[in-house]
Amino acid sequence: MSLVATVAGAPVAVDEVDAREARLRSGPCAARWPASGTSEGRQLRRWLTQLIVTERVVAVEAAARGLGAADAPTEAEVLPDVTARLELGSIAAAALADPLARALFADVTAAVQISDAEVADYHARNPLRFAQRRPGRDGWCTPTVSAPPLERVRPVINEHLLGAARRRAFRIWLDARRAALVRLAPGYEHPGDPRQPDNTHRH
Repeated sequence: MSLVATVAGAPVAVDEVDAREARLRSGPCAARWPASGTSEGRQLRRWLTQLIVTERVVAVEAAARGLGAADAPTEAEVLPDVTARLELGSIAAAALADPLARALFADVTAAVQISDAEVADYHARNPLRFAQRRPGRDGWCTPTVSAPPLERVRPVINEHLLGAARRRAFRIWLDARRAALVRLAPGYEHPGDPRQPDNTHRH
């Protein structure tokens, strides 16, 4: 059996990546994927490998913590917008489509907190960030020029900062667990690994 990786010693077969790629290429968005055998096509397979091993890490860690999908927050709670997905990265964000991964997210980040001082400091630096827009002429809204008092926007600032802090904590935790549990075969390195020949990101 040809392997792309092991996760906690368990093999991940090339066949699993092949099957995942075949599903993408036969789906409704087939035209958007790069051609097989090209540099971009190999990068797609590396990305799929990263997603598969991340899903395996999630399963291992969730089992160790006794978690199930019933413990999961909704996807909108964990990933409320595009910015949240960018903060986590495409692989972690894709993995969080699974309720089990979201249950793990909630467990890993349960102790994350935001202090009153952090909320006040954020408001001082971004006084208009959560100011309500005023209705203007012809249905357009006009920007607010005066900052709302801190106490009025404290809950929304706290929610905003807490979400970002939880995503950061989960990303750091997940990176550490993947480093500890995952061993990748040559040719299936992370798409952004500068040592692999198809990485085109240059500084």
